[in-house]
Amino acid sequence: MKAISIDIDGTITDEERRIDCRAIDAIRRLKMPVILATGNTVCFALTTARLIGTDGIIIAENGGVVKTCYDGEEYVLCDATECERAFELLSKNFDLEKLDAEYRKTDVALRRNFDLPSAREILSKSNLKVDLVDSGFAIHIKNKHINKGVGLKKVAELLGWSTQDIGAIGDSESDIEMFNVAGFGVAVANADPKLKQIATLVTKGEYGAGVAEAIETIERSFL
Repeated sequence: MKAISIDIDGTITDEERRIDCRAIDAIRRLKMPVILATGNTVCFALTTARLIGTDGIIIAENGGVVKTCYDGEEYVLCDATECERAFELLSKNFDLEKLDAEYRKTDVALRRNFDLPSAREILSKSNLKVDLVDSGFAIHIKNKHINKGVGLKKVAELLGWSTQDIGAIGDSESDIEMFNVAGFGVAVANADPKLKQIATLVTKGEYGAGVAEAIETIERSFL
């Protein structure tokens, strides 16, 4: 195992988005690179990486943007044109609130204050190539061809690895594609049931306690 990719919100943070120090202690103990994979923005991910002491390899905006500490380049894997069109369409039916709009390059993040199934039904009748993904903290309008799995493949390509050499830890449906391409996937106990179904392992602990448990298993099995 060459690296671990870890989601942020709901995985190393709790339900109130507070960083769980049990996860941070375990992450800092790991003797391999840690990739932070998030639906949040690049600046948020980089700040979090600096704060918790990881290697500065990030997958942001649910796979739309990738950055590594090795070349300093920011790789933007799509644009937000279709997502903005979807936002305009949904705005005719819902009172939507964008989150962090000035920092986003590839998707649109929305406050979770509207009916997701109804919104998905509206978009299914359009020709827009977008998905709606609920991270548990925001609803993201994203390009159908972009996800954390695509982001992980880009990281692996940049670093000369196979995605099978990378493990993944997460909690939400936005982590499904990352689990599908990783060598193994660990879902924390508070994870979405759909993620648990495809996980190699589901921890007994929630949030940061689950991350610490996952890392202990990784250390026993791979290090």
